[in-house]
Amino acid sequence: MRVLLFTGKGGVGKTTLAAATAARLAADGRKALVVSTDPAHSLADALDTPLSAAPSEVDGEHVAGGLMAAQVDARSLVDGAWHELRAHLRTVLAGAGVGELDAEELTVLPGAEELLALTEVLRLARSGPWEAVVVDCGPTAETLRLLALPEAFAGYLERLFPTHRRVVRGLLAGLAGTGTVERWDAAADALGRLAEHLGALRALLTDSATTSVRLVLTPERVVVAETRRTLTALALQGVRVDGVVANRLVPSAGSARGATAAWLRTRRAEQDAVLADLRGSAGTSALDGLPVRTVEHRAAEPIGVPALLELAAELYAEADPLDDGGGEPGRPLLSVSGGGRGLDAEYELRIALPLSDDADLDLARVDDELAITVDGRRRLVALPSALRRCVVIGAEVDDAGLAVRLRPDPELWMR
Repeated sequence: MRVLLFTGKGGVGKTTLAAATAARLAADGRKALVVSTDPAHSLADALDTPLSAAPSEVDGEHVAGGLMAAQVDARSLVDGAWHELRAHLRTVLAGAGVGELDAEELTVLPGAEELLALTEVLRLARSGPWEAVVVDCGPTAETLRLLALPEAFAGYLERLFPTHRRVVRGLLAGLAGTGTVERWDAAADALGRLAEHLGALRALLTDSATTSVRLVLTPERVVVAETRRTLTALALQGVRVDGVVANRLVPSAGSARGATAAWLRTRRAEQDAVLADLRGSAGTSALDGLPVRTVEHRAAEPIGVPALLELAAELYAEADPLDDGGGEPGRPLLSVSGGGRGLDAEYELRIALPLSDDADLDLARVDDELAITVDGRRRLVALPSALRRCVVIGAEVDDAGLAVRLRPDPELWMR
C-alpha cells in the first residue's frame, strides 16, 4: 500500500489534484481511498458527491467499485476517544500531585484534533483493501504541524508516563490507596496503547517506501523560497517528498494578437521562469532535482469524476500516479561515517537537510540528543550511541546538507 499526502498553500488546488490522482488510480483498476483531513473540507465538492467520516463509494462509469472517499470529522473524534483519554491523563496527573483544576488544564492539549485526524487516517488505511490512500491535507503550515504531532505527543507521554510505566503504575497506585488500583491500571493500559499507536503512526509517516508528500503550488516567484523551506521542514521530520505539482499555468496564447494575448504571453513567461528556477539542476535547484509536474489553468472548475480524470490525464499522461519519477527513497536524516581507535578517532555526522543560503540554522546539544532548529522549526534527534561521548570540532554546509565533525571527549570516552 502507498500513502500519498497532498499539501500546499490554501487555494492552490491540492484537494482537486488529490481527488484527480485517486480517480486515476481507480480508473486504472486499483482500489483507492481519498480522505480529507483539511478542517475546511472541499473534497465532497470536488468529487461532486456527499461524503461522511465513513468511507463511501464514489459513483462513476470509469471508477466503478474502485474509488472510496471520506472526510475526517476531527470534532467528533475529540468528543469520543479524546474525552476518555483525558480522563486517564487526569488520573495520572492527580496521582503525581497535580491538583484537579491544574490537571484539567494540562489535558487540554493544542493539536489534539489534528492528531486524532491523522490517527483516523491510519485506521482507515489499515481497515480496507486499498492499494493507495490519497490524503488531502490542510494548508502547508498546518500540515507541517500535523506531521510533527506524533513525535511531540510521544515525547509528552514519555515524560509524563515513562516506558517503565508498570513501575510507575505500582508506585502511584500505592500512594493513592488500594481502592484506586483499578483506575491506575486502566489509565496505564490506555496510555500504553496510545504510546504504541503514536509509534506506529510515526513509523508510517517516516517509511519512505510507503509514505510520501506531494507539494502543490502555483508558479509564482514568492513560492521558490517557501518551497525550499517546506522541503527542509519535512526533511527535518523525516518525511519524504516525492514530487511537486505546479498548478494553474495560464495557457499559451499561440499566435493570437491583442491585449489579452499579450497578457497571457507575459504571464506565462513569468510562470515558465519560475518553473525553470524550481527545476534547475539536481543539487542546486530549489527542489533538489525533484520531479515537477504541471497542469494548465482551466476555464471551468474540474468538478466530478469525468472532469477529474481529464485533469489527471494532463497531470500524469501515461505515467503511473504512484511513480515518483525514479527518485530514490529519502535519505535518512542522520548518518555517521568515520571512526578510529582511541581519542584520535574522528566521526562525521551527516544531517540530510536541503538548506537555502539564507536558512537560519542552529544546533545545540541537549543531553544525548541533538536539537536542530531551521527557520524556527525545531526537532530533537537522539544521537547515535558512539557520538554521545564526543564533542563537536567543526561543521559545514554543502549541497547534501550539514556535516558535523566530532572527536571523543577524553573525560567520557573510556568510561
